[in-house]
Amino acid sequence: MPSYRAEAIVLRTHKLGEADRIITLLTRERGKVRAVAKGVRRTKSKFGARLEPFSRVDLLVFEGKNLDIITQAESLNAYGQELALDYSLWTAGQTMLETADRLTPEDSISAESQYLLLVGALRTLVTGEHAAGLVLDAFLLRALSMAGYSPTLNACVICGVAGTQPFFHVSTGGALCVEHRVPGSVAPRPESFELMQALMTGDWEFADASAAKDRSEVSGLVAAYVQWHLERGLRSLPLVDRQAT
Repeated sequence: MPSYRAEAIVLRTHKLGEADRIITLLTRERGKVRAVAKGVRRTKSKFGARLEPFSRVDLLVFEGKNLDIITQAESLNAYGQELALDYSLWTAGQTMLETADRLTPEDSISAESQYLLLVGALRTLVTGEHAAGLVLDAFLLRALSMAGYSPTLNACVICGVAGTQPFFHVSTGGALCVEHRVPGSVAPRPESFELMQALMTGDWEFADASAAKDRSEVSGLVAAYVQWHLERGLRSLPLVDRQAT
């Protein structure tokens, strides 16, 4: 059987039979891949602990008819060990994994940008450089943007009038002017629009200095936006501890 090497983040696992697991991976080279890790649930498994969610690994994989088979796994980073020590970090990380899983098709298409975004976000969570809620919202906005669902924040999404607009509508795709306001629109604070733009562009100096009320408003807008465009709710998102952000 032909084989390939892959750098990957483990997104989730499922039991298979008595000793195996199906591992869902976001790879740098091949997009999302599902592969079997044989015997990893046995206590004597050489690499079972390396194939847990949040693990960044270097793999040797053989191509199979239905599912590929993992034969080697070397750990590059075990983010889960540190995330598990803090509930807010763990739930933010779980939401990231679920979002990456949902946004990436399983058809061997390269998803390098999504992979690098996920690796960077997990690394930032672990280092504690920024508040977990800000890191999560930045990840969600950028992941959606890479998938073609970027919200319009600095102009009216309908008429294109530039500048900060008074309204925001999830299903329309972003900011709206007074003339094109539609039912169901909300009126965020101008500072909240600015915070969303900072998270999209990586202006962490502005984001870190933002007020708690603006972070809370942005989190609500981002949550509504991501779940609308994913068409069904993220199971992990309601569990996120926003009090620690």
